[in-house]
Amino acid sequence: MFPPERTFWELFVTYVSGNWPRILALTGQHVMISGIAICITLLICIPLGIVLTKREKLASVVIGVANVFQTIPSLALLGFLIFVFGIGNDNAICALVLYAVLPVLQNTYTGLRNVSPVMIQAARGMGMTETQILLKVQLPLARSVIIAGIRVATVWVIGTATLASAIGGGGLGKLIFAGLGALRQEVVLAGALPATVLALLADQGLKMLQNHFEPRRRALRLARKYAAEESVREEKDVPGEEMVRHEM
Repeated sequence: MFPPERTFWELFVTYVSGNWPRILALTGQHVMISGIAICITLLICIPLGIVLTKREKLASVVIGVANVFQTIPSLALLGFLIFVFGIGNDNAICALVLYAVLPVLQNTYTGLRNVSPVMIQAARGMGMTETQILLKVQLPLARSVIIAGIRVATVWVIGTATLASAIGGGGLGKLIFAGLGALRQEVVLAGALPATVLALLADQGLKMLQNHFEPRRRALRLARKYAAEESVREEKDVPGEEMVRHEM
């Protein structure tokens, strides 16, 4: 008699239990590739966004060029970059940076431009230099908008990084493409599931950070903290007042 056919979930559990070290190693590679791409993007886009707020005519051109890269299909862009970087992680990281540029650059530029001119004029009236205004007024007020762009870029990068294996790179895409080639759905899921979890964790973590730095919520937290300090101060002052009244 033939052995009973195993279900998909039985195959999946069996594969994961037997290959979890490889899955963890590929997950680490995926995080490394995505992290390097995001760090390079931040180092390029945040300073560039600051510069573009001072050069309005150049801003539309640069953001337009960044938008062009979003229209190129992922695999096509990876194919073009083979002629520059060859096959491997360098190619994948470059492509991921090009995909992540637009949301970070646009949100940095928009967030800084949307800071109220009244706030900037008030800072100048207090004697602040342009650098101090940028660091102490504009960037803190634009911080939540910039983080929103980083959040979008991070999710895009983690998802697109699965294509790195198509051009000889590492990451969870190796499992996905291997499963597709062998027609083994459990192998595909073993690569797709960790990539999905990484994207969700990054999205929710950056969402919490974005909400934390949102100006209205930050002002509300500061108001509550001030009110709590005032109430504690009043409680300390009350006994002294009662003693004075008693002596009188």
